[in-house]
Amino acid sequence: QVQLVESGGSLVQAGGSLSLSCAASGMIFIMNVMGWYSQAPGKERELVAIINRGGDINYRDSVKGRFTISRDNVKNTIHLQMNDLQPEDTAVYYCHGQSIGGRDYWGQGTQVTVSS
Repeated sequence: QVQLVESGGSLVQAGGSLSLSCAASGMIFIMNVMGWYSQAPGKERELVAIINRGGDINYRDSVKGRFTISRDNVKNTIHLQMNDLQPEDTAVYYCHGQSIGGRDYWGQGTQVTVSS
């Protein structure tokens, strides 16, 4: 059974930093695409950053220059370094993976709260 397990969410003051990690387990294949999505209260889940096996990256415009996504294909893990966090970054952050066959996998989510 494939599982994505996030860690690193916390409460931080505005301007602070956090690092999120996601480890994929229970599979013998490498995820084609992995990434992070966020869902703020009352809002839809939206993309934060994604990275494919080749290292191509896309970021949401509002996090460009502040967040950095990285990936370890051997360990099937991804990380999200979040700097200069702002209250509007407050959300539950979900790890996402998509297999080459197009199947989607989601983690349970980790809460990031940024106080002003």
